[in-house]
Amino acid sequence: MTAVDMDPRLSPEQLAAIRRGETISGLDLSQGQFSETDLYQVNLSEVNLSSANLSGATLTNSDLIGANLTGADLSKADLRGVDFSGANLRDVNLSGAFLNRANLQGADLSGAKIEETKFQVARYDRHTQWPEDFNYKKSGAVGPKAQLNGAYLNGASMRGADLEEVNFLGAYLSGADFSQANLLNASFSGADLRRVSFAGAYMRGARLNGAQLQSVDFRAADLTNAEFNNIEGLAGADFSKVQGLSDAARSSILSHPSRELTAWNPLTRKTTQESLAI
Repeated sequence: MTAVDMDPRLSPEQLAAIRRGETISGLDLSQGQFSETDLYQVNLSEVNLSSANLSGATLTNSDLIGANLTGADLSKADLRGVDFSGANLRDVNLSGAFLNRANLQGADLSGAKIEETKFQVARYDRHTQWPEDFNYKKSGAVGPKAQLNGAYLNGASMRGADLEEVNFLGAYLSGADFSQANLLNASFSGADLRRVSFAGAYMRGARLNGAQLQSVDFRAADLTNAEFNNIEGLAGADFSKVQGLSDAARSSILSHPSRELTAWNPLTRKTTQESLAI
């Protein structure tokens, strides 16, 4: 029995119609519509929905990990927060669909129709396959080499994400979680990084020039060759157990006013000055 067979919110008639590729009017698999105890039942992982017609359907936050949606019609569908990791989305119609914050890591979108598709904060990785000639780097999606200049990503969860060479120039990232992320050669110049967590992140060659670093958590991050020139503020930033911080960067940080260096980090309860003690 497949995961979709076990979903009590799909009637036998709906299930049969999906398999015939017919339109299901008002289909709604949104996790937000059900109690917390029912959330585990929103599971369509590895289901075969090839050529299904789900135009306009609501599948918010559903699990479609490894699903086969080849040639399916998802035009104007609400796919916000859907986990499509490893899914087959070849030749799927996503025109006008909302994929905000969807997980597209390892998904194959070769040949997909994506006119007016919304990808804001959808996560991809180096294994994601995109339609030919689609400029995914400027689509609003988040992944390696994405261009997110000036983006509003306050509070976004990017824990463990592959964000190598991403450009966050002037972006608004306060409260975001980049812990354990790959941020090799990423640019955060002029960005608002207040209360951001970079704990355990790989930040070799990252550029944080002119950024706001108040209450940032850098604990155990790899800051080899990272740049910290003309920092706007760093009161409460915690550099405990960082790796590779250059003497020049350390000196630049310690040149800030005493009121900043002696401010507490609200999470770690350590001052910037204490965290840099050798």
